[in-house]
Amino acid sequence: MQIALIQQSCSTDKSQNIEKGLQNARQAAKSGADIICFSELAFEPFYPQFNNPENPISNAEPIPGSTTQAFSELAKEFGVVLILNLYEKAGDKAYDSSPVINTDGSILGTTRMVHITDYACFHEQQYYTPGDSGAPVYETPFGNIGVAICYDRHYPEYMRALALAGADIVFVPQAGAVGEWPEGLYQSELRTAAFQNGYFTALCNRVGNEPKLTFAGESFVCNPSGEVIAEAKGGTEEILYCSIDLDEVSQSHAKKLFLGDRRPELYGSWLNRK
Repeated sequence: MQIALIQQSCSTDKSQNIEKGLQNARQAAKSGADIICFSELAFEPFYPQFNNPENPISNAEPIPGSTTQAFSELAKEFGVVLILNLYEKAGDKAYDSSPVINTDGSILGTTRMVHITDYACFHEQQYYTPGDSGAPVYETPFGNIGVAICYDRHYPEYMRALALAGADIVFVPQAGAVGEWPEGLYQSELRTAAFQNGYFTALCNRVGNEPKLTFAGESFVCNPSGEVIAEAKGGTEEILYCSIDLDEVSQSHAKKLFLGDRRPELYGSWLNRK
């Protein structure tokens, strides 16, 4: 099986960004990708870089909607699974959301970012409602997929929940800026998550210069042994391809040892401490 992480930049023209995304997804599918993932807010400016927005929800869109429809048609045409990330409008609320589209073009479900941060140039609490969809895992013809949207990857509880729900691969749509964290920290974090939980992790990062941030790129994939097995360049638009052998999941240390030796009856009181 092959996955593809589409590392693309955004202009202020959303329709142009969507068309670029469709072209990239089509190229990835023609090149043999089975699962294709985009970065966080891949088709629009990164809105949370701006503080005190006047009417942020005006930029949000429904799921399903015109964007998911366009990608659903592509998924059905090529028989691929697509993981998007959109600024979702649902009633009077807005979410940072990843719809997962199956090979027949149907939307398997939508993961909403659970943990919402707020600091300089990442004023996300002013834009997003905390997600209410839990930590779902989606069954596809190419394995069981979990999604950890950007900030959620920092929470071991969330990453473990995906493992317990049977994830084979966890995709991480991200908007990570140059110099935001110490060099190598993203990889260390997801190498550890992959090793501890016995699944592949695949981080798809945003790239390009925007008014307040420069996004780093450097998307990568880790195997269940905690090794980086594919990595994109920094500062470039590209499609990162990686071959995945799901037999590595069942043979991982986590599946053979860690998960079976858990003592969940002890954890509740520990985790509820403040």
